[in-house]
Amino acid sequence: MIKLLLADDQALVRAGFKALLDAQPDMTVVAEATDGAEAVRLAGEHQPDVVLMDIRMPGTDGLTATRQMPPGPHIIILTTFELDEYVFEALRGGASGFLVKDTEPAELIQAVRVVAAGEALLSPSVTRRLIAEYATRAKAPIAVDGLDQLTEREREVLALVGTGMTNDEIAAKLFMSPATAKTHVSRAMMKLHARDRAQLVVIAYESGLVKPGWA
Repeated sequence: MIKLLLADDQALVRAGFKALLDAQPDMTVVAEATDGAEAVRLAGEHQPDVVLMDIRMPGTDGLTATRQMPPGPHIIILTTFELDEYVFEALRGGASGFLVKDTEPAELIQAVRVVAAGEALLSPSVTRRLIAEYATRAKAPIAVDGLDQLTEREREVLALVGTGMTNDEIAAKLFMSPATAKTHVSRAMMKLHARDRAQLVVIAYESGLVKPGWA
């Protein structure tokens, strides 16, 4: 059973999501929050698997709450605009991906299952657009713990993840099997202490391993 926490200041939005998600045989909404501070507190109490987090809330917003979340839950950012100015910062802060609020119900349900399974909710096309839009604002490269532990092949794979490539695309480019590509991605995540693929994208850019515009 996937346990969910809903964080949105609009009661009608929460009610709609709750009705949809509670109707699924493998999901249950365990808590609801009206702002980011309450979301952080309730996450500590209820230990949800997935948090649906509105990015724009009065008081403590979703971006701040994402950074303050206790370890454990995977966070899906909810935003009105696909290229919200806070989305890249939310990914940097630990979110596993994002959805626009008018997402089709079936897509929302699938997204929850994907994130609960530990995958990042970032399609290659969205990743590339985010990178093009915001990565150009990045500061000078920063030191990333664990980067020096990567093999040359793992660094190469990380750079391709950073450009938005899927495992199948990486496998084709580097002439390896998709299973081998997945193994390299998993090892890079472990060495870099990355929660998921979304974090690898951020690390690839912040470390300077990939430059804006390469995608």
